[in-house]
Formats: sequence, C-alpha cells, structure tokens
Amino acid sequence: MSFRRTRAMARKELLHIWRDPLSLGMAIAVPLMMLLLFGYALSLDVDRIPTLIHDDSRTSLSSDLISRFEGSRYFQIVTGPDAQLSIEDAIDRGKALMGVRIPYDFAEKLRQGETPEVQLIVDGSDSNTASIALGYGRSVVNTFSLERRSEAVARRGAGELTPVLDPRIRVWYNPELRSRNYIVPGLIAVILMIIAALLTSLTISREYELGSLELLLSTPVRPPEIVLGKMTAYFLLGAFDALVCVLVGVFVFGVPLRGSVFELALVTAIFMFGSLCWGLLISAAMRSQLLAYQVGILSSFLPAFLLSGFVYSIENMPAIVRAITHIVPARYFVALSKGIFLKGVSIWELWPDVLFLLLYALLVFAGATRQLHRKLA
Repeated sequence: MSFRRTRAMARKELLHIWRDPLSLGMAIAVPLMMLLLFGYALSLDVDRIPTLIHDDSRTSLSSDLISRFEGSRYFQIVTGPDAQLSIEDAIDRGKALMGVRIPYDFAEKLRQGETPEVQLIVDGSDSNTASIALGYGRSVVNTFSLERRSEAVARRGAGELTPVLDPRIRVWYNPELRSRNYIVPGLIAVILMIIAALLTSLTISREYELGSLELLLSTPVRPPEIVLGKMTAYFLLGAFDALVCVLVGVFVFGVPLRGSVFELALVTAIFMFGSLCWGLLISAAMRSQLLAYQVGILSSFLPAFLLSGFVYSIENMPAIVRAITHIVPARYFVALSKGIFLKGVSIWELWPDVLFLLLYALLVFAGATRQLHRKLA
C-alpha cells in the first residue's frame, strides 16, 4: 500500500468536498444546528408543571398547602382567566397538566385529627411526565401531612414525631440533574453517524453513477488506498464536528468534562473510523445514491438515535430490543463519552466497550475494502 497514492486520493476527495458547498454546508451546519436544537429545545427535565388549584376550603391551612406548591420550582400555578376553568376543562384545553382539588372540609378534618383527602388529577397522555408530576405532587402533600401530624402530636404533649428513616440523598456526577449533561455527550455519536449516513454513503455510488468509477480501474490505486483516502477527507470533517460539539457542550451548555481529553479524542477517532468505513461499505455495495442514502439512514443514524441510550434508556426497552442494541456501535461510544464526560472514568475501566469499537472498525474496514475490490474487479 502506497502512502503517496492514499494521500492523492484524500486530496482529491477534499477538493471535491470543498467544491461542493451543499455537502460542506450540510456537514457543518446540520450538526451545529442539531447541537443547538437538542441542547436548548430537548429537555428531559420535568419542572414548572402547569398546575390548577381549586381551593374549596379557603382557610389558612389550605392556603399553607397551596403555598407549598407555589414555592416549589416543579409547579407553575395557573392564574388569570384560566384559573376560573374547571380542572377537567383546563386539562382538556392544554392550560394545565395537573389539577389539585382541596375539599371544603379540609381544615375541619385536620383539626379533628382525621385524614382529609386532597385530589390530584394528572393528564396521563404523556405517561412519563404524568408519573413524575404525580410523584412531585404526592411529595408536597406528604410533607405537609407529616408536618401537621407532628404539630398535633406536640400539642398533645407526646413529644416530637420523628420519621423512622432519615434519608440522606446524594446525586453523583450530575448533582443538578440537568438533562443537557446527559444529552450533549451522547449527541456526538448521532452527529458522527450523520456524517457517515449523509456523506460517505454517497461517495463511491456517486462515482458509479457519474461513470468516474471506470477511471479508478485504470489507475494503480488499490482498494485499501481508495477506502483510506476517501475516509481521510471525511475523517477530518468529522473531527472538526466532534471538536465543535465538545467546545459548545463545555463552554456554551456548561457540561463538565471530568475525564481525559486525550482518551475522549481516542475513542472518538476509533468510533469515527468505524462509522465512516460503514458508510463506504454501503456506498461500495450500492449502485444508486438514493438507495445508499436510504440504507445509510436506516442502518446508522436511526439506530444511533433510538438504540444507543442517547435519549431512551436501554434498561427500559423490551428484552428483544435490548439484545439488538448490543450490535449497535453507537451504544458503546455513548457509554464511553458519558463516562469520560460526567464520571471522569478511564477507558481502561471501560475496556470492553473500547475493544468492541476497535474490532468493529477493523471488520468494517476489511468489509469495505473487500466490497470495493469486488466492485472494481
């Protein structure tokens, strides 16, 4: 294999990218746009839940309970004309996600030592958000109930009511529970898969459609040199996109980078090599750019988005789908990037993931070279 021929092929591909502003703009603008949209628009945080409260008691005790909801950052009390709607109408019209109804005998039952009922009505059309909102609401009501019970016990002279357990909660790696810290590191895998699906999957199939593939037959360039040359151009483009993702994630979104920058660059390079070779394998196997593009989207971008743990937790997927995720390389890179970013772990602690990515890259490179050799032959 000649380094000179490989460099010439890489230069040719770089010139082609430079002279194609649409592909260059797509490779730079689309990942940056996705990063900004996902970083700002996509949020898994459930807070400021629109909540409508109907207080039929209208006492100091019910006002105290309402103030607990108003003082929590997880609830946003509906005010103005919308506050005059019934809870059912407010939920149906999308004005509220949760409703709280305090009964008229709320204060009287509390003073008599009885247990009043507080009704929580939640819009269950989004089951995940509804369950979280219901948990927040229960927590507010239970805390209020425990305080009132403690006061009642103290008034009887029975001493202070203390809980059986005193939980001390400590959240590691993401103390503020910000969804951006969870999303941005995994977004690098999706963006690199876009480069593989949208650009490299079209390179060889495009030359086949244009008839320039025959020119390669008359040159001494070998299939490994073609694969490495073409891949080098898009590798540089992908490295630029990965660098932009890291810089924007750290300095714009404030995602902590606790691990080694060198190790992050190493695993990114391995994953990017395998992804680009996969795009070239698809491009070498297909004779149509449209077909290569469709196969690239189905086999790279969609699995990276849906089956990598980037947004959707793999543990909550059905057993069959969980088994399929083990052959998705983005799954291992997402685990590595989040581990390096948030936990500061070394790649030696996650060596099985690194080994899988390395083996995947070598196998796909060999497959792309063999497929190209068959096509040129």
